Amino acid sequence: MNNKVGYLIRTIRHLHVCGSKLGPSFRTAMRTYTLGISRHKSAIQSVNLRGFLLNVPPCRLESSLRLLSQGVPVYSKGDATAQEQNATKTLLDEHVQNSSSAVDPLEEDRSVVEENLVVKSERSQPQQFFDDLKKCTSPCDVLDLVSKSAISEKHCSNCFTTMWMLTKKLSEDQKHYEKQLMVEHPAFMQLCQRLMQESRSMWCDDLVYSLHAVLKLGVPQNTRLVQTLLRVCQERLNEFDDRCLSVVATTLVTMEKSRNVDALQAGLQLLVEQRIPKISNIFMLQSMMKCFGKDAPLSLKRKFEDRVLKELDHLTPLNAQHMFSALAAMSYCSMPILDASSNKIIESIPGIPFWQLIRVLKSCSILRYRNVVLYSAIANYVTSAIYMWDTKQIVLFLSAFEGLRFRPVELMDILAEKVTSHPESLNLKDLLCVLRVYSLLNHVPKCQNQEFLESLNGAVNKYLTRISNVDLLKAVYSFCILEYLPQPALSQLLQEDNLNELLKSDGLNKEQNEMMLHCVNMCLELDSPPSFTKPATMFIKKPSSPLVSDLPEVREALLKLLGDERMFQQNIQLPHDYNIDFEIKMDANRKKALPVTEVDDPADAPDVQRVAVLCAPPSAFCFGTRHPRGKLAMKMRHLKALGYHVILVHYQEFKKLKNEEAIECLKGEIYSVDAFPVSDVNLQDNI
Repeated sequence: MNNKVGYLIRTIRHLHVCGSKLGPSFRTAMRTYTLGISRHKSAIQSVNLRGFLLNVPPCRLESSLRLLSQGVPVYSKGDATAQEQNATKTLLDEHVQNSSSAVDPLEEDRSVVEENLVVKSERSQPQQFFDDLKKCTSPCDVLDLVSKSAISEKHCSNCFTTMWMLTKKLSEDQKHYEKQLMVEHPAFMQLCQRLMQESRSMWCDDLVYSLHAVLKLGVPQNTRLVQTLLRVCQERLNEFDDRCLSVVATTLVTMEKSRNVDALQAGLQLLVEQRIPKISNIFMLQSMMKCFGKDAPLSLKRKFEDRVLKELDHLTPLNAQHMFSALAAMSYCSMPILDASSNKIIESIPGIPFWQLIRVLKSCSILRYRNVVLYSAIANYVTSAIYMWDTKQIVLFLSAFEGLRFRPVELMDILAEKVTSHPESLNLKDLLCVLRVYSLLNHVPKCQNQEFLESLNGAVNKYLTRISNVDLLKAVYSFCILEYLPQPALSQLLQEDNLNELLKSDGLNKEQNEMMLHCVNMCLELDSPPSFTKPATMFIKKPSSPLVSDLPEVREALLKLLGDERMFQQNIQLPHDYNIDFEIKMDANRKKALPVTEVDDPADAPDVQRVAVLCAPPSAFCFGTRHPRGKLAMKMRHLKALGYHVILVHYQEFKKLKNEEAIECLKGEIYSVDAFPVSDVNLQDNI
C-alpha cells in the first residue's frame, strides 16, 4: 500500500509528463483562462486535483503509474532528499487528515479510498483557498489572501493570473493605481520569490500562464523574475503542448528583444516547424504567426499558410477577424485565406465590434489587399447603423477607408451633414483628419459643398491661437485641394516667422513642407477669385526637373490616330511645376489637330485649343472607380485654368485594350462630339 501512495505522490509531481495519458480533458480542466484561444471567461476556474485524479478510471491511472515507474526516474527512500520526504509527508497528510472514517484509508481498496477522498476534498484547505480567490475584487485582495495562507505552486500561478484578470478591464488610470498598490503590498515580493522557486517544478501550463500574467501586470522585463521564467521556459520547451506553445507565442509578441527572448523565440520556431502539420486549432496557429511576425523565414510562412488552408472548412467568424491581423503581422498576403476570411466577415458583420472592424481595414492596408466587396459591406453596415457610432468613430472609419483609397460616398455625405450642423463636435485632431480624408479622396457633398467647407473653416479659426505651424499647413493644404481658400488661416500661415520655422525642418519633413507650401502657392495663383485678398508673403519653389514618362501604348495609339509625330508632343513641362504626358493642339472646335510647328500662337489664342492627355496610375484614383483623388483632381483643375482641355487616361486599364479599342477610346475623348457626325469617319486630314 505504501508503494501505491508513493506512486500517487510522484504522479502529482510529474503529471505533465503523462498528461496525454489522462486524456484531453486534463488541460481544459486545469487552466483558469486562455488568452483568447478558448471560450472560458471566468477569472479562475481551478480544479480540485485530488478529485480529478480519483475520477480517472482505475485502468488509466494504473497505466499512468506504470509509465512513470518505467520512463521517469523514481526516487527511492534512499535517494530522496529530506526536502522531498517532507513534501511527501505534507501531501500525504493533506490527503488523509481529519478523516471521519474509522478505517485507515490506506488499508481500504481503491474504490473506498476514492469515495472518501472525494468527500473530504470538498472541505480541504486548497479548495478553500480557491474559493476565497474567486471572491477577490482587486490585486490587493489576492495578496491579502496570500499573506495569511500557505500557498503551493498551483496557488502561486493562479494568484498571478487572477490579479491580471482583475485589472484587465479597468481604465488606464485605475489600472495604474491598482498596480501601484500591488507592488507596494508586502506580500507581492513574497509571491514573486515563491514563483521563482517553484518555476522548475510547475506544470507547464502554470508556468507559461504565470509568465504571461507577470508581464501583463507590468513587471519589468529585465527583472530577475521575468528572466528566470524565460530561462525555465527555454529548458522545458520540449515538454510544452500546443496550447502552452501558443501562450508562449502570445507572450513573446509583446516583449522587447533580448538574449533570453531571442533564444526562447528561436527554440519555439524550431519546435513549431516540426509540429505545424499536427496543429489544427486555428487560434493557436494565429498566435504563433503573430509571434514570428515579418521576420519569419518564407518557408515557415508558407507552412502556416498550407496548414490554415487545410482548416478553412472550420473557419469561424472570430477566426476570420483575427486572420487579417495574423497575416499582417507576418506581412504575408495569402489571397485564398484572405478571400475566405472576407466572406466570413461579410456574413457576420453586425456581430463584429468596432475596433475589430478597424483592425481588419488597417490589416488590408498593410497587406495591400484590395477587396471592394468587403470594403463596401463594411461601409454599408456602418452607414445603416449610423445611430450606433459617435462622430469620432465615424472619423476613424473614414480614415481607415482613406488608407485603402476607398471612397464611401454615402457615409462621407452623412458625416459632412453632421459636421455642418455641429462643427464643435470635432476636436483639433479629428478636424485635421476630416480635412485630410475629404481632400485626398476628393469628396465634397453635392448639396452643401460651400456650407460644409465654411463650417470646417470656422472650426479651424477657433484653434488658430494654439495650433502648431505644421498642423496649420496641413489644414490649409487640405482646404486648397478642395478649392477653398481660408483667409485667416492663410494669413497666419504665410507670416515670415511661421514660414521660416516650416522651412528649417530637416530631411523628409522639410520636403513635405515645401511640397505643401508649393501647392498652396499654386492655388493662390490659379484658384483665387479677384475679390480674394492675397497675403503679402508668397512662397515660391523652384520647378523640379521634368519627369520623363515612357507610355508606349498611348503613344502608339496617338500616332495611329493622328498620323504623324508632329501632331503631338510628349513630356511637356509647364509653369507651376506641372508635367503633361501628351499635348495636342487643335482648332477652337476640336475638330482638327494642328501640327506643332504651325502653331506659334500664345496659350490663350482664341482659335487654338490645347489638349492635355494625362496618364494616371491606379493609385491616383479612388479604389474601384475612375474618380480622381485629391492631387490629381487639383492638377486637372489647374490645367483647365491654364486653358487646357484635359483628357484623363487610366493607364493600367488602357494597356488592356486592343489596338482598335485604344484608338477609338482616344478618338472619342480628343475630338468634340460633333466633329464626326457619321460613324464611318475618314481621318485623312490627320493620317
